[in-house]
Amino acid sequence: MNFSSKILEEAVNQVSQLPGIGKRTALRLVLHLMRQPEQQTDALAQSLLSMRNDLKFCKKCHNVSDNDLCEICISHNRDQNLVCVVEDIRDVMAIENTSQYKGLYHVLGGKISPMDGVGPQDLNIPSLINRVKEEGIQELIFALSPTIEGDTTNFYIYKQLSDLDVNTSTIARGIAVGDELEFADEVTLGRSILHRVPYENSMKS
Repeated sequence: MNFSSKILEEAVNQVSQLPGIGKRTALRLVLHLMRQPEQQTDALAQSLLSMRNDLKFCKKCHNVSDNDLCEICISHNRDQNLVCVVEDIRDVMAIENTSQYKGLYHVLGGKISPMDGVGPQDLNIPSLINRVKEEGIQELIFALSPTIEGDTTNFYIYKQLSDLDVNTSTIARGIAVGDELEFADEVTLGRSILHRVPYENSMKS
């Protein structure tokens, strides 16, 4: 792809680094931005800078937040004794969209995957164990995607909790094995949360 402008070429190269964006799509997006009012382009640039510089991760659950603690963790309308364990922030958004869950969350930041070089030490598992010890949490809901990596992560956390007085459950398998949680429809995901089963039972199936 030949460019008459180094500035344009650099903009296209940067945009094309986004997931799912090739050079041709990047070029269309950049040319679209060029045709927009300057204020709109400035607003986009400013929002991206603000996201990069000002966005935080909740010190308790590791969800994205504008402050040290996210709005979910500080809400008085949430069940403080119930924590849903998810892989990343997209899963929090997916479950929240169901309007079926009123507890808290804990974002692991991934799942155990030796093939990808991700071990338990790379995830937010120690902080989860500490929350169970210190916050009097009564139930953990394992809501990781039903893949081999997800099940491995569930089992590892379950073993870490063996000496603690906390109930563990897993979302009902209305989610097909191998599916990613974020792609499940809201009705199926909501029912999976409501009809969760004890984690021990899931290991027998």
